[in-house]
Amino acid sequence: MSARKWRIAVGGIHIESSTFSPHVAGQRDFSVTRRDSLLARYDWMPTGVDWVPLVHARALPGGAVAPEFYDAIVEEFLRGLAVAHAESPLDGVYLDIHGAMSVVGRRDAEGDFASRVREVVGSKVLVSASMDPHGNVSRALASNVDLLTSHRMSPHEDAPLTKRRAMSNLVACLDSRVRPLRAWVTVPVLLPGEKACTRDEPAKSVYASLVDVEAHDDVIDAAVWIGYAWADEPRCQAAVVVTGTDAESIAEHARSLARRWWDERAAFAFSTAAMDIDAALDAALTSTARPFFISDSGDNPTAGGSGDVAYGLSRLLVDERFASGERTAIWASVVAPDAVSACLSAGVGGRVDVTVGGELGWTATPPVRLTGEVTAFASADETGGDMAVIRSGGVHAIVTQRRKPFHYVSELTALGLDPAAVDATIVKIGYLVPDLFDAAKDWVLALTPGGVDQDIERLGHSSVIRPMYPLDAEMGTPTMDVTLFEPGDS
Repeated sequence: MSARKWRIAVGGIHIESSTFSPHVAGQRDFSVTRRDSLLARYDWMPTGVDWVPLVHARALPGGAVAPEFYDAIVEEFLRGLAVAHAESPLDGVYLDIHGAMSVVGRRDAEGDFASRVREVVGSKVLVSASMDPHGNVSRALASNVDLLTSHRMSPHEDAPLTKRRAMSNLVACLDSRVRPLRAWVTVPVLLPGEKACTRDEPAKSVYASLVDVEAHDDVIDAAVWIGYAWADEPRCQAAVVVTGTDAESIAEHARSLARRWWDERAAFAFSTAAMDIDAALDAALTSTARPFFISDSGDNPTAGGSGDVAYGLSRLLVDERFASGERTAIWASVVAPDAVSACLSAGVGGRVDVTVGGELGWTATPPVRLTGEVTAFASADETGGDMAVIRSGGVHAIVTQRRKPFHYVSELTALGLDPAAVDATIVKIGYLVPDLFDAAKDWVLALTPGGVDQDIERLGHSSVIRPMYPLDAEMGTPTMDVTLFEPGDS
């Protein structure tokens, strides 16, 4: 062990950004933490380390980041990094990032960030990063970060474990004086995350195999990235990074994982039946299972949707079974601050006539007129701000002041809504997160429009590297060469 504590700087910027979403993420979208508040974000950190907190910015997934906000956070991080390194040389840097951040007018935000970090600290300082598997690993990122790792569960129930692994690997390499090698392979497959849920095969087995790869003495970490399907950048594709001490071994492991991902590409599928919204409503009314959930997937805020698409609501309101009140549904939700204000003015029990949809710039489907009774109002939700429920016929539609995902049954019951008591609960989400998954007695996925449309072929990618599966479904087998990065490569 070292006679002194290792000095490791901590920080980053974390968001998943759809370039097909009209939303632009700026200062009001991000929670920024500094100093001791930053270290308090982590439930566990290796001891015997002088952790140097700089700045971290985190936001709900959304659209591309405003360049002025990105520049301000990155410059603040780099200034702090330079000061800390000058005061007493740093041994390491831990970057808490997502990997699918886009910045308006830029390409490869995380690669740019990592490159600039490396310019400040030089080649001898070890840099480690924890990422989301829906991130992208570009050459710039892989060449500037010594230790890259990612979540192994989708939904990401293991996110805290990923951060622990990134920190532990960094400290362990410092303790043992190891300068890790990494083998990087990109795989020309671009899938929506909903087709690679680790509850299902083949993702379940591929990710489970990473533990076996790591069991080899010469391997430090093995990671597979699905990539981010809803950004149109050259770096967007699947990737594998294996980190270790033996070049030949890690290259072979990385090549094997990449080949397996490619070979299984056609087997990746949605976790449940997928169909258009009208068929999904029919499925709910045919089923006797309750709660019955429908994923309104195209505008999922936790994948980068803008949250202002009212298409799913429009289909409910023109369905006479729901419009008449004969059948009932919960629909969550749409960003509509003017509608929320109207509900506040009307009060619970009052009636409103509002138009919702397109608040943040979505224009591909029209706004929707929503007329009905205010049945609930909630103030100052941490994420959504003020919120209200408007009942129109048998439809209970939630309107919010700000973008808001609904991931817990308790968030619905707090508004007087019970998924078990209605015929369908439509939530803007992809695969069901654990709380909803456990509650659901049946579930289907609706292929709705939005910035995170599951049908990626209709989005119109123009900047991804082609050929790319499934955009080029008949493409030949790619070479997928392994690139080996050694210490000091950048």
